[in-house]
Amino acid sequence: VLTGLTALAPNAETFVGLQFVARAFAVGEAILATVVIVEEFGAEHRGWGVGALGAIQACGAGFASILYGFVEVLPFGWRSLYLVGLVPLVLLTYWRRTLPETDRFAGLQRAPKRTTMLMSARPILLLLQRYPRRFWALAVAVLVTAAAGSTALFFAPKYMQDAHGWTPAGVAVLTLVGGAFAIVGNPAAGWLSDTYGRRPVTAVFALCLSVFAMLLYSASGVVLSGLWMGLIFFHLGTSVTESTYSAEMFPTAQRGTATGARNLFSNLGAICGLSAVSALYPILGSNWTGVAILGATCLLVPLVVLIWLPETARRSLEDIAPES
Repeated sequence: VLTGLTALAPNAETFVGLQFVARAFAVGEAILATVVIVEEFGAEHRGWGVGALGAIQACGAGFASILYGFVEVLPFGWRSLYLVGLVPLVLLTYWRRTLPETDRFAGLQRAPKRTTMLMSARPILLLLQRYPRRFWALAVAVLVTAAAGSTALFFAPKYMQDAHGWTPAGVAVLTLVGGAFAIVGNPAAGWLSDTYGRRPVTAVFALCLSVFAMLLYSASGVVLSGLWMGLIFFHLGTSVTESTYSAEMFPTAQRGTATGARNLFSNLGAICGLSAVSALYPILGSNWTGVAILGATCLLVPLVVLIWLPETARRSLEDIAPES
């Protein structure tokens, strides 16, 4: 509804307000989808399921990019892009009546009907009380990954144009090709973590993310294209395994809370990364050197994962984190 209303925005302030709230709901939808997949898929396929979800999201982003290419010929211009967001409303009534709760959620003993502020905060309090090491280790890993990876990807188009003379068309083509890595890389990372384990795959992907970020912002020539696509591949792959971790390591009663917290720390990491580049610029005199230094910080993630996070692949959720 909010996306559709954005098409009617009379000014910039209304546009920003509607999109702010719309994206909050979109993020919530993705969080819940991750939780449902982890609870409903078999232990041997959970990582692939979360990766496939990421691939589907990438297809949606690609579809939006294609629509944007026709923005000058579509009726109502850019407003048509947001009217497309109303299409799911046609199916909403059907989904509401047919999509069941997960078996694990339905099997929980529900809290008393009377709800207090303390009861509402109970999942968060229990999460921090029962699994503090897992929670904070994952929080650090996600925050550092986002600070390094999201920042490197954010600046990549500007870096290619300003530092290496790429044209906007060249950047657009590479972005489209790199987007294909999102479709392939997400389920691939999930499958690899199902096969070889969450810990080693997350550690290797985070290590490669760090190396590719540092190399991209210090290299030149024909290798730039490969480095950028490699950065996309390993950043998305690390995000898939970390997202899977967030839903696997905690009980059903706190699973949604933990997955939401992972998203919170991912956004905080992206904010911290961009802020760090701004803070480093007066010292280094170059945004690109600052991004490369942030890429090096991601070398911390493999250590955090291998030392403090458990192996969750091919284990039942009840074995990983039994209900209290």
